[in-house]
Amino acid sequence: MKAVVYTRFGPPEVLAVEEVAKPTPRADEVLVRVHATTVTSAEAAMRRGEPLWGRVILGFFRPRKRMRTLGTELAGVIESVGEGVTRFRPGDEVFGFAGFSIGANAEYMRLRERGSLALKPRNRTFEEAAAAVDGASTALYFLRDKAAIRRDQRVLVVGASGSIGTYAVQLARYFGAHVTAVCSMGNADLVRSLGAHEVVDYTREDFTRNGKTYDIIFDTVGKSSFRRCQGSLTPSGCYLPTTGLFNYVLSAWTRLWGGKRVRTGMSVDKRDALEFLRPLIEADALRVVIDRRYEIDDIVEAHRYVDSGRKRGNVVVTVAQAPRAPTQVDDRQS
Repeated sequence: MKAVVYTRFGPPEVLAVEEVAKPTPRADEVLVRVHATTVTSAEAAMRRGEPLWGRVILGFFRPRKRMRTLGTELAGVIESVGEGVTRFRPGDEVFGFAGFSIGANAEYMRLRERGSLALKPRNRTFEEAAAAVDGASTALYFLRDKAAIRRDQRVLVVGASGSIGTYAVQLARYFGAHVTAVCSMGNADLVRSLGAHEVVDYTREDFTRNGKTYDIIFDTVGKSSFRRCQGSLTPSGCYLPTTGLFNYVLSAWTRLWGGKRVRTGMSVDKRDALEFLRPLIEADALRVVIDRRYEIDDIVEAHRYVDSGRKRGNVVVTVAQAPRAPTQVDDRQS
């Protein structure tokens, strides 16, 4: 099967499409024929071997053998199942998250039946489904599970036009919050169309100096800090960073002392989140923003574009094309 492989850290050119052995599912696993996957900023950082502490997982001097195919998001069709699998059956269309196993930039991937995998939104393409996995579930994890977002709260989203930010704006609106989006003016129309009430152009205005306060500040791109944002939080406000080891220390510290707090973490088990998000996507309550689409043979170009920092929403990679079967009612989705 085809897979994107890299054996050293570096620029996009370290990636190559190669023929590798097709995996066989174990008793508690399914084998997915991948139709679509994505390239995220996090994966581009993995390719570069960044941050350095991440090499504990990736490999210190070169990628570990089991980490040499990138890709965390996928959508495709179950080709076969292990003998102990009851949740899925061959032919099921699914979307899911590979987690620390990575490897979704390939024609086939095996995943645990009880892992971050769900039946895909029935009225969405494989490309749309793949692009609705990590960004949407991460935004849900931080807003709902970490910040306990409530109706009428004021929420500010930093990096509102990115793969997490576009979903954060929409989910904050879904939960009834007043949303301020921070992005460049070139993306203002996009984030307004997703539901932002206000837009701050970070190239012209520093939101920490405008005198406004927010119940939640959600930094989806690591461009701020708790220290800078403290003055922009309400007395019991919550700062949500998605990156930075020191933020885990701040999270523990502010939990002890109360008042303004930091809440961070890592959304790895996404099964429940995908089940929550699927009906929202099917009902058009959550829009999937796709910036560019590439074929798997053009993976280097896809990474170059993500490295440019100009990505809006998601960059999708098509792996397999197949005729779609007629849509059938499946009582497992009800």
